[in-house]
Amino acid sequence: MKDRTEVAVYYYPNYHPDARNDRWHGKGWTEWELMKRAEPRFEGHNQPKLPLWGYEDESNPEVMARKIDAAADHGVSAFIFDWYWYEDGPFLQRGLEEGFLQAENADRLKFSLMWANHDWIDIHPLARSLQPATLASGTVSEKAFIEATDHMIRRYFAHPSYWRVKDGLYFSIYELMNLVKGFGGIEETKRILADFRERVRAAGLGELHLNAVVWGVQILPGEKRIEDPNELLNELAFDSVTSYVWLHHVGLPEFPQTDYGWWSDQAIARMKELADEFRLPYFPNVTMGWDTSPRTVQSDKYEPIGYQYMATVSENTPARFEEALRRTKALIESKEDNPQIVTINAWNEWTEGSYLEPDTVNGTAYLEAVKAVFGSK
Repeated sequence: MKDRTEVAVYYYPNYHPDARNDRWHGKGWTEWELMKRAEPRFEGHNQPKLPLWGYEDESNPEVMARKIDAAADHGVSAFIFDWYWYEDGPFLQRGLEEGFLQAENADRLKFSLMWANHDWIDIHPLARSLQPATLASGTVSEKAFIEATDHMIRRYFAHPSYWRVKDGLYFSIYELMNLVKGFGGIEETKRILADFRERVRAAGLGELHLNAVVWGVQILPGEKRIEDPNELLNELAFDSVTSYVWLHHVGLPEFPQTDYGWWSDQAIARMKELADEFRLPYFPNVTMGWDTSPRTVQSDKYEPIGYQYMATVSENTPARFEEALRRTKALIESKEDNPQIVTINAWNEWTEGSYLEPDTVNGTAYLEAVKAVFGSK
């Protein structure tokens, strides 16, 4: 019998040239530059991490085609692209638009969007002595939101590979309260999201499936009428919640390395709590690892002063990752009425140390772990 669980993996598209990065870092810069310069920051630190496929340009459809095949062959159902659109327009969209959508095998894998509507901070790399500047604000006006969502409707939602959950077009929001702040409050946000749904219907595309990333569900000061996250999500007519990374729920107390087994135990326990706390369907997450040291200035002393100078994860072996996947699958299957979905961090968060793409040490072992638990699709 076909496994019902869908595996949706976050995809971070900062590995192709972009006009904004050209202005900020120099022509042709990508985040691969940080990986090329990564060094061990303490005894036993596993850096640099080297991509088995090399420092590829994901906006090349042939490059993306290899990623699609690898994902589909190992049980991944969909990429959830971290998607950026600021007040003045898009950012990092070419990996999706010129890479994925132009790949000849795009029909093998579904794709969807998570609006990564956080501030873009000057942390590539971060010097410990500086207060980093905000290069682009994550709050957007209603006008910018309409421009962005009209672009989605035109360019993405009608594509046959766009991922649907319970027949709705899956669209996730990373920082819900940043959206509320930009729109000026909950009532305005409710109206604007309802209008978004209507525009999707008017385009003949059916329904949206609105998803909120859990860590972004807070209550703004002054919003006294809304007393808890469940009430807020109901008021805004969301359809589900999920997580992006274990770190949003469980910290890393041991510096310079916290054991993956401990982190996994704590994170899965917390996910069980979240699945019970939220009235909406909750899609749990499995995180492969954590190491933000490539985003630090390599000559600065590496001490625990906060993101990105923080603890890393050790012993996140493919076998331990596979065990975390199995335990999370059991959690999913215990919620029989919910869509059977797990998210994974991440396909290619190389500079945060969480990636399924093969490296020169483990090859495809993390992808093989996904296949072992969920099977190929």
